[in-house]
Amino acid sequence: MRIQISIIAAVLLATAAGAPAQMVASHALTSSAQSAFETTTLQQPVGKPVARVNGAVLTDRDLLREMYTIFPYARQHNGGVPKAMEAEIRQGAMKMIEFEELAYQEAVRRKMDISAARMAKAEADFRKQFHSPDDYQEFMKNECRNSRQILRGKIRRSLLIDDLLKAEVADKSVVSVSQAKAYFDKNPDRFRISESWSLQTISVLPPANATPEQLKEARKRADDALKQAKATKSYEEFGVLAEKVSEDDWRVMMGDRRAVSKDKLPPEVMKVVAGMKPGETSGLIQVGQAYTIVRLNAHIEPGIQKFDEVKDSLRKDLQTKRTELLRAGLDQQLRKKAKVEEL
Repeated sequence: MRIQISIIAAVLLATAAGAPAQMVASHALTSSAQSAFETTTLQQPVGKPVARVNGAVLTDRDLLREMYTIFPYARQHNGGVPKAMEAEIRQGAMKMIEFEELAYQEAVRRKMDISAARMAKAEADFRKQFHSPDDYQEFMKNECRNSRQILRGKIRRSLLIDDLLKAEVADKSVVSVSQAKAYFDKNPDRFRISESWSLQTISVLPPANATPEQLKEARKRADDALKQAKATKSYEEFGVLAEKVSEDDWRVMMGDRRAVSKDKLPPEVMKVVAGMKPGETSGLIQVGQAYTIVRLNAHIEPGIQKFDEVKDSLRKDLQTKRTELLRAGLDQQLRKKAKVEEL
């Protein structure tokens, strides 16, 4: 167990990243894409009130803790978050700490309680998460004013929130196998597979408006990459090579484009892939001024997936959606009779 304001952070920060229709994409960042990588440093908390929920004060410490929960990488980068996402992360964190305070107050209203044995175990488990006694003492000093009573209050609060959300969300969101099968039978189109090709690629991309000399150099790099690609014997070997020499955006994924349908493949690539067998590596394929090398991993025939193949992932997906709906409904219900002020 860890003491934090968020127990089941369910805030999804969606970023629109549509799949490219062409096989070879420029690796150069546009100015708007570059801005997504600019970071800003989160302000350190001072205990300033940021919201009141039915009179209970939430501070910037609560808010920052939840922002770290939503975007944990900030802890590893001295509080840095993508500048373009800061406002969204902050707003998501604000809504979550308000929701959990409402959940805690509802649990208290219902006279829910935590047994002494469970409290003792939770406190012991909490102490185990620290790497050293000094780390624990630092937490106690900064978060609990060196008071075990304050610590136990935080633990009790977290457990009560857990219990309320379990009763109102988790327990009600379970999807049985029969329910998943009923959904599967009613929605066959969702499980229909179009013909596709599972591919890895290595691409060489000359700069925009390349000079004849640059185009010549790109061709040389492509020929060198092809010699090495032809020498690979497996998915892993081709993937490692892609990570080293490929210049397209998929190099960080071992060149793996997963399953690509016909309408997402350029005609030049489709013409070559159509005549390949799984495990084969193509020659150089030129698309515009760029070059790509393709390894075909599988040719996937059109059809409908079997229920046993999707049963587990379908149940998980349906349960996730039901959880989101129940959580949103509970949030709306609790807010209706509450006074929530953002300061």
